[in-house]
Amino acid sequence: MAWILLSIAGLLEIAFALSMKSSEGFTRWIPGLLTVATGVSSVFLLSLSLRTLPVGTGYAVWTGIGAAGTVILGMALLGDSVAPMRVLCIALILAGVIGLKLVSSA
Repeated sequence: MAWILLSIAGLLEIAFALSMKSSEGFTRWIPGLLTVATGVSSVFLLSLSLRTLPVGTGYAVWTGIGAAGTVILGMALLGDSVAPMRVLCIALILAGVIGLKLVSSA
């Protein structure tokens, strides 16, 4: 259950970053409120998952999902660079997240 909560928290972290971009510095109300809601929800679910998971593993996976997902969606939706080295770096982050899941005892 902790891994499911952590995965949802990571997805909310992606939504947090994208809605923050859409809020244009909190000058747009709806994206600004979505930013606050997804940010708080993400941290809350992370904290629940850390009841069971080691803090280092949980935090690293949470940030990895958020970072990789945000970069991937930035490339797919916002026209961010799809340079081969960026793709390689994202693959390495994802490999690290998967590796942490595989070696975790929780």
